[in-house]
Amino acid sequence: MTIPTTPPTEAFELVERIRQGDGGAFTLLFEKYKRRLTILIYYKLDPKRRLPEDVEEILQETFLGAFEDLAQFQYRSPGSFLNWLSRIAEHVIADGARFQNRQKRSGGHATRFRSESNPNGPEPEVSITPSRILIQKQEVEILLGKLNDLPPHYREVLLAKIEGLSTKEMAERFGKPRESVALLLHRAVRRFRELQNPQ
Repeated sequence: MTIPTTPPTEAFELVERIRQGDGGAFTLLFEKYKRRLTILIYYKLDPKRRLPEDVEEILQETFLGAFEDLAQFQYRSPGSFLNWLSRIAEHVIADGARFQNRQKRSGGHATRFRSESNPNGPEPEVSITPSRILIQKQEVEILLGKLNDLPPHYREVLLAKIEGLSTKEMAERFGKPRESVALLLHRAVRRFRELQNPQ
């Protein structure tokens, strides 16, 4: 068991439950991170590939990759799981066509969701009703619309926050002083809220 350096979060507890064989915990973890990871994947993709089916495919592959490599995950802080998922998504995107071609040629050897032929796979999201899926897609589309309306520097800092980076890590990524990043984040959040709740 990985000992967290900060108090354990719900994500840490769900990961530990999955490691102990609780398949239902995977569905809960998927639900917890699906919307934020969808947004991160959308902006990591080349604009030509930002089709809903591409984003959904990468989302599924990311979670399957996370399930396969869960033993490699180390909890460090409350944002560390989403940050880890984000890195997996980057690898999936980078592998892109090569990965898809390899899967087609080989018939697919990656882990698949639980089925009769794969009883030990992670739970699919079958517990979600079609209306719930539609609502979630609409919520993501609204969020993407608001993020697209932001100036690029506001959007970048908000995406870094969604990704789970600390202010210090953001400062390192953007090559700016920590105080400047904190102020930029504050302004970006305020502007985003204004877009969500226009007067």
